[in-house]
Amino acid sequence: MDTILTLEEVAKYLKVSERTIVDWATNGKIPGGKLGNSWRFRQGDIDNWINEKLRPNLSQNTQNTFPIKSLIRPDRVFMTNCKTKDEILNFLIDKSHNIPGISSRMELSNAIFEREKLMSTGIGLSIAIPHVRLNNVSDISVFAAINKIDITDYEAIDNKPVRIVIIIIAGRSNHTDYIKVLAKLSGLLKSDLTREQILASKSAEDTYNILTNTSESL
Repeated sequence: MDTILTLEEVAKYLKVSERTIVDWATNGKIPGGKLGNSWRFRQGDIDNWINEKLRPNLSQNTQNTFPIKSLIRPDRVFMTNCKTKDEILNFLIDKSHNIPGISSRMELSNAIFEREKLMSTGIGLSIAIPHVRLNNVSDISVFAAINKIDITDYEAIDNKPVRIVIIIIAGRSNHTDYIKVLAKLSGLLKSDLTREQILASKSAEDTYNILTNTSESL
């Protein structure tokens, strides 16, 4: 039998405020219903909703449209030794805030951390994919960090430590491509073999080669 969750339990589970859950439920953005004056939610429906939001399904057309080599450059892959979520996000922000269309480091930092307040981008399986769209950015940029140690405070949906963090930065106008890129990368990293190879890699160059060579066979 499916577990029934209260408003408080769903807010705690998704790591957002109860007011946010009420707004989402009222506007039909999250599955739930009222019993009398109280909101109730099925655990299975919430889990499916999370998977749909953070792990988009891939189609063959999506994979072919965005080969990894067209998305990520060798100099945008890093081996890191960060201890916390904030530390690794700030590292990647430092590396990426100079791309065309971003007015300042603060603009990118605010966007990344506001996205995390909405819901953690830790999608499980040691993976996090922070992703934002900014007004004046025209191209999609991807930066990746493979952390040598577990990041235990990332609050991933499976409550496991994070080791692979990939930031996607896109423009407001390329929403469709942005979703396809997010799907492409999350699908690639959900492969157990690819993920294990990346986590075992000794250098950024090795990681880049694993990502690009694996994608060619998808």
